[in-house]
Amino acid sequence: EVLTLLVLMYPLLRGVALHLHSAVTGSYIPGTHSIAFVNCLNEQIAKDIARAIMDKKLAAYVNILPKSSALYFWKGELEESTEILLLVKTRTSKIGELSNYVRSIHPFEIPEIISLPIDQGNPLYLKWIEENVPRD
Repeated sequence: EVLTLLVLMYPLLRGVALHLHSAVTGSYIPGTHSIAFVNCLNEQIAKDIARAIMDKKLAAYVNILPKSSALYFWKGELEESTEILLLVKTRTSKIGELSNYVRSIHPFEIPEIISLPIDQGNPLYLKWIEENVPRD
């Protein structure tokens, strides 16, 4: 029973230990922040969605990348289009809320909203993200 409890508690205990280590040493906990990718039909939609994300304080920074070509399958057919890509820098804990919000305002039936955790980076920049995106 004790062993089972310890195995089940390991992720929680590891997380607490990482946060304590980070607090004491000032080191970064990999995965605390993420970059989300959001595709948009055109520049105006991209700007509107980026502004809405910022207004809700769901990100510290959003890049709007220029038009790129895209190939994809949609309803069984190969499609080709151009898209604008948003790179959204935020806390990993905000990804669910960010995804729900973007889906609620995005004109696409199934918008691309995917994220990758930030493993490492400029500590001052990562601290700045943390300071500009409120905790849950």
